[in-house]
This record gives sequence, C-alpha cells and structure tokens, in this order.
Amino acid sequence: MENAPYIIWNINPELLALGPITVRWYGLFFVLSFIIGFIMMRWIFQRENKPISDIDSLLIYVVLGTIVGARLGHCFLYDPLYYLNNPFEIPKVWKGGLASHGGAVGIFAALLLYTRDKPNQPYLWLLDRITIPTILGACFVRLGNLFNSEIIGIPTTLPWAFVFEKVDDIPRHPVQLYESITYGVIFILLLVFYRKFQGKLKQGILSGVFLVSVFTARFLLEFMKTRQASYGYDLTISVGQWLSIPLIIAGTILLVRTYGGKADAERKLQRNVTNLVGRKR
Repeated sequence: MENAPYIIWNINPELLALGPITVRWYGLFFVLSFIIGFIMMRWIFQRENKPISDIDSLLIYVVLGTIVGARLGHCFLYDPLYYLNNPFEIPKVWKGGLASHGGAVGIFAALLLYTRDKPNQPYLWLLDRITIPTILGACFVRLGNLFNSEIIGIPTTLPWAFVFEKVDDIPRHPVQLYESITYGVIFILLLVFYRKFQGKLKQGILSGVFLVSVFTARFLLEFMKTRQASYGYDLTISVGQWLSIPLIIAGTILLVRTYGGKADAERKLQRNVTNLVGRKR
C-alpha cells in the first residue's frame, strides 16, 4: 500500500478531550447544523414577517424530532433484533446510531405538532422553508461520518479512493463525500429557488423537490455503499434504498398534486369564462 495513489484516511474522530468530556468531529458537525439552521430560519422569519420569538420553540421541536426520529429509525429499521432484545440500549444515543430516514420522519412529525397552534405558519409553508437548512445539516452530518470512518463505500480502484485505515486497508469510494457534495448542491438549488421565487411558488413545491432529489440521490449512492443494516444482505437493493422509495413517492405525489391543483384552477377559470361568454350570447 505504500506506493498506492490512494488517499490514506486515518483522522482521529475525537477533536479534543477535556477530562471525562470528549468532543468528536461528528458531534461538532451535528451541533453546527442546528446552529446554522437556527440562523437561517431566523433570517427566513424576518424576511417573511413571522414572529421571531417562535424560533426558539421551533428549534426545540426540530432538535427533538431529529434526534428521536433518527435514533428510533436506526434501532428499528437497521438493527431491530438487537434493540428489541436490548431495549435499554435504545436511549443511548452517545453510543452512535442515527438514521437519516428516521430523522426525516421525526422532523415531519415534530412540525405537525409545532404548527397545531400556529395558524400563521401553515404546515406546508413551514416544511418548504425548513427543507433548506435541513439539507445543509445533512451535508455536515455526512462530513461527520467521514471523520468517524463510518458508512464507508465499496472497494474501488479509482485514483480518489480512500483507504480508511481504522477499518481496513482496502481502497473504497469516499461515499460520505459524494453524499455531502450532492446535498450541498441541492441546498444551493433550494436556496436559489426560494430567494428568486419567494411568494410565487405554491406551497409544497420546495418540499416535493427536496424529497425527490434527496432520496433519489440517496437511492443511487447506496449502490456505492457497504450494506448498513444487520439484515437483508440477500436483497437486490439495500434497506436504505427500500426506505428511500416511499419518500421519493411522497415527494412525487406532492409535486403532482401541487401542479394538479394549479391545472384544476385553470380549468375551472376556463369553464367560468366559457359560461360567461355563452350567457352573453
């Protein structure tokens, strides 16, 4: 391996240790995603004249929804037998194990609870806007996975392959970087759409684009990942891909219904005009 052109990756996942307290790169990126998300949502609320005082409450809902959803998703979607037999291990988030599919569902549920008494912040309106910092957060989290040398790719001989020395000496796809970069591009696109078409986009458009683009990318990138679940090795596609399909379908339905609603309105307007012209005749 000494003369191999590959990138040797042996980063210490611990950033610093202060006595019994250890700060890890993953934790830093995870917290950073919420801090930047808080700042972005504050900017959006100011831009659209929503109560800034609601941001603190929104942050609590999103943080809890993300952590609870991601943890339960990991436990029951990726390793159900272990956690059903060891239920006291489920709350031990510090031991690792968060699933992005569960985190997404957790956020959806948290926003439902948050918007119950917020008539000035409809569910789809809020979901559209929170997708922007959410995908940026996913970009940071995948960088955290890279520093943890986890969610590694399958073997490859490409010149930019990484050798994760904490795992083995096999050159692999740096799929964490692929995913992080992809999410970064989607973040830029969503932000540009929002800034350029704010007030013109129908509610649900950004959410639909988010679901379809993110989980289609996730589905495709899974082909370059090692299998993460404790089961399903004999399946044609991975558990992560199976879990992505319902979210892609949900995003597609959301987009179709949104555009369909517009088409229905145009047809109704056309009928009204035709009836009006007919009566005048």
